Parts: sequence; C-alpha cells; structure tokens
Amino acid sequence: METPSFTFRLERVRDLRQRAEEHAREELARELQLRMRGEALLREATYAVDVARDTGSGIFRRPGASGADMLAAQAYLERAERDRREAALDLDRQDAEVEARRRALTAASRERKTIGKLEERQRAEHKREMDRRAQIDLDEVALGVHRRGRVAA
Repeated sequence: METPSFTFRLERVRDLRQRAEEHAREELARELQLRMRGEALLREATYAVDVARDTGSGIFRRPGASGADMLAAQAYLERAERDRREAALDLDRQDAEVEARRRALTAASRERKTIGKLEERQRAEHKREMDRRAQIDLDEVALGVHRRGRVAA
C-alpha cells in the first residue's frame, strides 16, 4: 500500500509570509542606510558649527573688526546652529522610522515562524498517522502468519 505524501494546505500563506518578512528586512536595511546618511549629515553640521564658532571668535579677537563683521559672524554661527538642530531632528525622525521598521520585521518574522510551526506540527501528525497505519498493516501480516502457523500445527 502506498502512503500519501504530506501536503501543507497553507503553502501559499507561508510563501506570502516569507515574502512579507523579506520585504520588511529590505525596508529595515533601507532605513538603516538612510540613518547612516543622517548621522553623517549631523557630523558635518556639527563640524560646521565648530568652524563658525572658531571664525566668530577670530573676528571678535581681531582688532579693527567692524560691527558688520561681527553681525555676519553671528549670523553665520546661528545658521550653522540651525542646520545642526535640523540635522539632529532629522536623525531623531530617522531613528523612529528605523524602530518602526524593526517592529514590522519582528512581527513579520513571528508570523512566518508561526506558520512554520504549524507546518511542522501537521507534518509530524501526518508522519504519526502513516506510522500508525504501517504498524496496523504489519500487525495484520504478523497475525495472518501466526494464524497460518496455528492452523498448520
């Protein structure tokens, strides 16, 4: 007697969940890449603030610096500070986006694992049933041999 092979009826669902997990992984990778760019922009903005401070302090120490020079240096420093704050806010937003993508990946992974466990459980149940049927067949053969042996004796 041929035993039927195991078929998982939710194969399409499992495939969809695997694709969803892969998509979530790609989204997280993209957000992490954007975050790294944001970090670089923040470092550049911080460096620009340092340069603006150095420039401003040089102008204030320079003898004969006009009021216009000092105002220009102050405006340059304020603009550099504003750019740094904006870069920091962008990085904070990017951090929140990365965290959201991590949560999405975790959920997608959990869903894929859930269906994987269901498949394993059904596969094990199928194997147990096939083993039980095989044992019944063996028992019947053994019983037939035993009966023939008793009749012959």
